[in-house]
Amino acid sequence: MPYRFIEEMATADVAFEAWGNTPGVLFTAAADATMNVMVADLDTVERIESRDIEVEADALDMLLFAFLQELIFYKDAEILLLRVEEVNIDEKDGVYSARSKAYGEKIDPLKHDLIVDVKAVTLHKFKVERTERGWETLVILDI
Repeated sequence: MPYRFIEEMATADVAFEAWGNTPGVLFTAAADATMNVMVADLDTVERIESRDIEVEADALDMLLFAFLQELIFYKDAEILLLRVEEVNIDEKDGVYSARSKAYGEKIDPLKHDLIVDVKAVTLHKFKVERTERGWETLVILDI
C-alpha cells in the first residue's frame, strides 16, 4: 500500500501521503487512497464499468488535483466507485497531461462497506514533490 492516512493533520477532513517511483505510480496510489477514504475494502469494487480519464494542467501538482477531482466527479455524477490501475503522464511545452482507464461499479451500500463521502480535494497543504524516495504527495480531502 503506497499511501498512509495522517490522523493528526486534519480534524474535519482526511489527510494522506502517497508515494511512487514515478508520477504515474504516485497518481495511482493517490487514487486508491482517495477511494479507500470512502470504501473500507477496495477489493469489493469490481471491474464492471470503465471510464477514460484525461486531464491537463500547467503543473504536475495541479494535474494530480484535477485527476483526483475527476474520480470524485464520477462518484457524484454517476454514482461510480472507480479504481485506477495505471496512469500515463506526459509533458509537452509546459502542459502536463494524464491519461488513464478507470474501472469500477455503481455504489452499492449492501456490497461496499462505505465509510465517508469525499466532497472534494482541497489545496490546503497540497503538494507533489520529487524526493530521495521518488515522488510524494500530501493531500487533504474535504469530507
